[in-house]
Amino acid sequence: MGATNRLACYSDPADHYSHRVRLVLAEKGVAVQIIDVDTKRLPPRLVEVNPYASLPTLVDRDLALYESTVVMEYLDERYPHPPLMPVYPVARGNSRLLMHRIQRDWCTLADTVLDSRSSDAARAQARKELRESLTGVAPLFGEMACFMSEEQSLVDCCLLPILWRLPVMGIELPRQAKPLLDYMERQFARESFQASLSAAEREMRKV
Repeated sequence: MGATNRLACYSDPADHYSHRVRLVLAEKGVAVQIIDVDTKRLPPRLVEVNPYASLPTLVDRDLALYESTVVMEYLDERYPHPPLMPVYPVARGNSRLLMHRIQRDWCTLADTVLDSRSSDAARAQARKELRESLTGVAPLFGEMACFMSEEQSLVDCCLLPILWRLPVMGIELPRQAKPLLDYMERQFARESFQASLSAAEREMRKV
């Protein structure tokens, strides 16, 4: 078995946190074994290397990493080309803050909508807030090729899996969100994004 099999990613094929890691791997063109995990039947190896048995989990030889942002930053440092974080500390700090804001403002709402255990009222409220928030920031997407940057970054990798799931969340963006809709169309067509998709994720856009 060659070096290409030393890197493995335990991934939930339907979850946006696993998707963001697969997207980074695709952007980097890294040879990796993607192991789709049924969350009701966890592989013994995953439980062995990760005390939380959470997904995604990246295994690189003797190193096991979990928590998606930790994994993403590790991959960006481990495989530096193409870079997905700015070189300069101030710009890197801004990128990390954007990732935090995406998590706090949008991912938490998406998690509520996508969680079948959420009440109908909670899901409806989260759906409304997410739609309104994305519509409100849509003009920002018309200013640069990527989100708040001319270059593809980890920020895009955090955001795109959420945007891909808008149809299954029952969210349709209005016409005034055109800069965001254009960004989505442009990004979803990229070869790396298409390569990041699981079979379950491809089905999501058929809804």
